[in-house]
Amino acid sequence: MALEIEATYENGVLKLDQPLPLRESERVVVNVTRKGNRARQSAGLLKWSGDEKELSVLLGPGNQPWNES
Repeated sequence: MALEIEATYENGVLKLDQPLPLRESERVVVNVTRKGNRARQSAGLLKWSGDEKELSVLLGPGNQPWNES
């Protein structure tokens, strides 16, 4: 059974947004994927002929995928 549950990483712990349908002490395998922002999710869908400055104006402050780690 595969589940996709969103969580927040705080102080070294993943805090799930909802409870899991698991039995107590049940063993699982966890795969972690960073949730991307809208710019990162749509990167490459449209051909861009402008420059980085024009793109940063369109995306707005704090939403430049090239500045994310």
